[in-house]
Amino acid sequence: MKLELFYSPGCVRCAQARDGLKTTAFEIVADLDWRELNVLDELDYAVQLGVLTLPAVAIDGVLVFTSLPTKRQLCAALSKRCKAVN
Repeated sequence: MKLELFYSPGCVRCAQARDGLKTTAFEIVADLDWRELNVLDELDYAVQLGVLTLPAVAIDGVLVFTSLPTKRQLCAALSKRCKAVN
């Protein structure tokens, strides 16, 4: 499973969210492919997914959160995706 966190350099919310989201994600999916994508470097991909605000989170190439998810929301989304894959 791949989780992509879209961020922008200088985005305080993005920086504050990163560590907490990463810890939570790896608690749910141990072999997670975690990617942090600078939206300025990956603008075409971000537009393709529909990213409009930051931070944004995509799971397996699908935009799941257009704003910062809570720990509970992220756990639910990852668990749902795990069940769909298995």
